[in-house]
Amino acid sequence: MSRILYLIAAIFIIVILFFMSGALYIVDETQQVVITQFGKPIGKPITEAGLHFKTPFIRQANYFDKRILQWDGKPNQIPTKDKKYIWVDTTARWRINDPLKFLQSVTSEVGAHARLDDIIDSATRDYITNEYLVEVVRNSNRLMDEMALEDEDLDDTHISMDEKLEKIDVGRENITRGILENASKMMPQYGIELIDVRIKRINYVKEVQRKVFERMISERKRAAEKYRSEGQGKKAEVEGRMEKELNQIRSEAYKVAEELKGNADAEAIGIYADAYNRDPEFYSFVKTLDTYRNTIDKDTNIILSTDSEYFEYLRDTKPRQ
Repeated sequence: MSRILYLIAAIFIIVILFFMSGALYIVDETQQVVITQFGKPIGKPITEAGLHFKTPFIRQANYFDKRILQWDGKPNQIPTKDKKYIWVDTTARWRINDPLKFLQSVTSEVGAHARLDDIIDSATRDYITNEYLVEVVRNSNRLMDEMALEDEDLDDTHISMDEKLEKIDVGRENITRGILENASKMMPQYGIELIDVRIKRINYVKEVQRKVFERMISERKRAAEKYRSEGQGKKAEVEGRMEKELNQIRSEAYKVAEELKGNADAEAIGIYADAYNRDPEFYSFVKTLDTYRNTIDKDTNIILSTDSEYFEYLRDTKPRQ
C-alpha cells in the first residue's frame, strides 16, 4: 500500500516539475498557440483546447486570442470631394485566423493595431475623399421622401437651393462596405481576418459645422413658418365661423327680445288704456304721483304758481267725497 502512495506522490511531483519547467502547457478554448525555439516557429499552430506537451524545455508557447477583437481608430481630419473637412472616427472587428503569419509579421496585438491603423485609415481616407459630404453623412433618401410629402403643397420657387436636401447615390453604408473590402485585401499577409468596419462618428470642423447649423436653422424656420401659416389659416377659419354663429345668435336673440318688448308694450298700453277708461281722474292722479316721485326728493326745492297744473294735487288737501 505504501508503495502505491509513493508511486502516486512521485508521479505528482514529476507532473509539477513538468509544469514548472514549461514542458506542459494548457490551451484554453479562446486561445491558439505557436511554439517557437529561439524565436523561430516550430511545427504547426495548436488550435485545439487541452493539455499539451513540448520538448525540449527551451521551446516557448506563444498564445494568441481566437475570439473576435475590437479596434478603435483615432479621429482623422479628412476632406470630402466637395472640399469640406470633417473628423472621421472609425471602428473595426477583426480576428487572428493564421497565428503563424501573425507571429512572423506583427508579433502581437499591439503590432496588429499599428498595421490596422495604417491600413484602415488609408482606406477610409481614399473612399471619403472621393465622395461628397452628403454621401458620408446620410445612408438613404428617406428624409427627402418624407419632406417631399410635407412640401407638396408649397411653391418650390420660394425654397432656396441651400434649403433643399441633396439626393444621395452611394450612402454611408456602401462607403463602409467599400472600406472593408479595400482594407481586407491587405490583411491575409498579416494572418488577420477583417470582419467589419464602421464609421462610428463624424464631426464637422468649425467652418463646416457653422454652415450646417445655418442650414438647419433655415430649414427649421421654413418649417415653422409653414406651420404658423397653417395655424393662422385655421384660426381665421374658426374665428369666421364663430363670428357668423355669434351674429346669428345675436340676431335671433334681438328678434325675440323685440317681440317680447313689443308684446309687453302693447299689454302695458292696453292696461293703461283700460285704467284711463274706467276712471280718468284716478289715472291722472296716479300718474301725477309718479311724476312727483321721479322728480322731487328731500333735497329738491321747487317754485310753482298757484294756478299750475303740477301744483293741483299739492294744493287740494281736502279729501274728496
